[in-house]
This record gives sequence, structure tokens and C-alpha cells, in this order.
Amino acid sequence: MPVSDFQPVIGLEVHAQLLTQSKIFCGCSTAFGAEPNRNTCPVCLGMPGVLPVLNERVVDFAIRTGLALECRVNAKSVWSRKNYFYPDLPKGYQITQYDLPICEYGKLLIDTPQGEKLIRVRRIHMEEDAGKSVHDAGGGQSLVDLNRAGVPLLEIVSEPDLRDADEAVEYLKALRDVLVYLGVNDGNLDEGSFRCDANVSVMPKGSDTYGQRCELKNLNSFRFVKQAIEYEISRQVDVIESGGKVDQETRLWDVNKGVSRSMRSKEDAHDYRYFPEPDLPPLHVTTEVIEAVGHELPELPRAKLQRFVNQYGLPVYDARILTAERPLADFFEACAERYPDAKKLSNWFLGELLRLLKEEGSTVTSVRFTPVQLAELLGAVDQGTVSANAGKDVLAEMFRTGRSASDIIAEKGLAQVSDTGAIEAVVDDILAKNAGEIEKYRAGKKQVFGFFVGQVMRAMKGKGNPALVNELLKKKLGD
Repeated sequence: MPVSDFQPVIGLEVHAQLLTQSKIFCGCSTAFGAEPNRNTCPVCLGMPGVLPVLNERVVDFAIRTGLALECRVNAKSVWSRKNYFYPDLPKGYQITQYDLPICEYGKLLIDTPQGEKLIRVRRIHMEEDAGKSVHDAGGGQSLVDLNRAGVPLLEIVSEPDLRDADEAVEYLKALRDVLVYLGVNDGNLDEGSFRCDANVSVMPKGSDTYGQRCELKNLNSFRFVKQAIEYEISRQVDVIESGGKVDQETRLWDVNKGVSRSMRSKEDAHDYRYFPEPDLPPLHVTTEVIEAVGHELPELPRAKLQRFVNQYGLPVYDARILTAERPLADFFEACAERYPDAKKLSNWFLGELLRLLKEEGSTVTSVRFTPVQLAELLGAVDQGTVSANAGKDVLAEMFRTGRSASDIIAEKGLAQVSDTGAIEAVVDDILAKNAGEIEKYRAGKKQVFGFFVGQVMRAMKGKGNPALVNELLKKKLGD
């Protein structure tokens, strides 16, 4: 049977590092890129006799995420110890939540070629991160950096509702957008602050019995997620077709070779010997706290996209790009309050502004000009004070300096000539010098019109009002 005769079944476990200044159970910094083992203390190093103290901000972020994903926020949740040995886990266990997580039974809508699809979220729980093992650091040694030990994480676990690699990527992108909009995660896959493991199995199409799943690790980009899941689906089908049996195991994605490799047999819950964390009491969250957090939720990406389509009359393509990042959406709306043609404004955002941001390698939060200044420029273009091409040059200068459009136009002499008499004099001169081209035009070669426009604009150094130039030429040529 080919791969197309099998139905993949995929569930994702996303680990999102929370944007707190300090770790989950101590006051050490969570800043990325510090000297190895600099951001540590006896608590996150697991020294004997130390006690964890819960960071309240972590709970706030967990509730915020749960409400945004329409989860049930549990009034009581319990901390557990997940026991396993690894060099980057100094205590020999991880403090997490198991039986009673803080949030359960949520959902997230994604877009598929068949339309919207609801992906269920099984649970969200808080936990501490482990350290980082650095292999082959020199001399064939493996070193351990514990800066990340104790950094707060949310683990967001989906139900196995995803049916191909593309759906998995769409789910991850949608979830990342929500977390970034909420301000709980920076969405940085390169630094590992947003990463996932994928549980993949296959079953014959038409079956309702799931196959044996394998867990894929080391997926730190959307491209690798897609590649790894597609490879694993094909691998499992090959195993089944050859008469073998898919083993429950954890597999590591090798980004260089484009294959997954067996890492270890997949543990079950009993292998970790979960038991309640004796140093932390159960967490109780009141209805008042949940409601207060709910009142502070921002408009989420999907709702904002739909509002941009309805309120501003934008195409879905434009709205999707403009709402991809909350600061960009906010800046667009601030500009739209001062310049009413939303589609024209969108064109300048998607074209010139995003190009300038990409060239500088910056974000919209670093833009030097104000919405008032941008509205002034676009108004000048609409009124014919400056041409659209010259307007792009003005915007680039505004982007670099933050100066007003009017000052730049005046300084660089970019103001467009809209004096009918001045333009007519140039048109007459060009026509007088090109009698032969006039005959060609009147003989039916209408493409010659562009020649005349070009000559007039060249003579006026690009400052002639294009609409007036075209109007006068047509009048003089007898159109």
C-alpha cells in the first residue's frame, strides 16, 4: 500500500518559554545569551535544602494563555515531580504538573485548503526548563550550561487532531501568533523559546484505530517540522508494508541528513515516577483572578484579521500580513485614523514600509516617523504635490530621519509641477521637435503616446504632474 492509502495522525507538544524577567522558582535572570552558568543560584542548581518559590507572573501568563485558547482554567492545580536522569537536570527531577494541570480542554482554529478546522487543546501546564547540554564543545567533551535550568515554560498539548504535516505547521503558526499577541512568548524558534515535539502515527484509511506513535524531537523551525513529519509518515508506512511493527520510541530529527534517528524507547508516565511535589502546595486560583486576567486579554490575531477585512474593506491577503504582528497592526490602525483610504495605506505598508524594515533588519516599533507624518505624505501624493515615485523617496528619507514630508520635499526640490501653463509650454516644445512622431501617432501607432509622455517628463526632470501631462498631450494630438 502506498503512503496515500494511510491516514497520518499527529499531535503536538509545544514548549513556550514565558517572557518573565526571572525564573519560575527563583530570582535568577531568564536573559538569553549570558555566559554559561552565569544565571544560576542554589535553587535552580538543585542544591540540598533549598526551597522553590513560585513566580506569580508565570501563573498569570498561564491563565492568560488558557483563556485565549478557550480552555477551562482549573481552580486547583497540583505540582508534580517528573523523575529522570540527565546531566542537564541537576535535581534529578523536573517540577511540572501532571494529574491536575492549570488549564484543560481548549481549542484553536486553523486554516486548511478545505476551510477552517478546529484543533482541540488537551491541556496546558506550567513547568521548569532543564539546562542545555553542549556536545563536542572541544576535545570530544560534552559540557552543561544551566542558565536555562528553571526558566518557566508552558507545555501546550494538542489532541491528535492533525492529519498531515501542513496542518501541523498551520497549527504551530496560529499558536505562535496567539502567544506573541498575548505578550507571554517571543515566538523565537532559533533561540528555542518556542519549540515542539511531534507525536506521529499512521493507520489505514477508513480505520478508526490509531497506530503506534513515535515522538519526534529537535524541531526548531516550521520547515523542519514539515520535513520531519513527512519523513516519519513515510518511514512508518515502509515499516508496516515490509511486515514490521512500528516501535514506540523517541526519535531525533537530523537536520543535516534529513532523517530521523532512534534516540530511546518512548517512556510511559509510570517510567517517570510522577508524584506530588512536596515543597509546593496545590495552586488555588480564584474566580476573581481569572476574570481579571480575562478582562485584560487583547484582541487576538484571528479576530483582528476578520475585523480588518470588515472594517477597512481590505483583501484577506492584506489583512493577514498586517495583523501577523501586533505592533504592525497597531501602527496601521493609528495611521488609518489619520488617512481614510485604507487600501492605499495598505499598499504603502505592504510595499514600501515592509521593504524598508527588511532592508534595515528592524521592526515597526523602531519606525522614526509618526502616523501624522505618513498621512501628510500620502495626502501630498493624492493632491499631486509630489509624484508617487518621488513619494517613495520621501518615505525612505522619513524612515531614516523622522523628518516631515513637507521639509524633505522642499529641501530636495521634489514638488510636482501642476501649473498648466508651464506644462503646456514644455508639451508644445516637444511636439514641435517631433513632427514625424506626431504623424506616426495620427496614423494609428498609439504606442507613440508613451514616447511623448517620456519626453515631456524628462524635460521637466520628472516633476510634471502626470495627469496634466497626459491630458494636455491628448488635447494637442487631437484625441
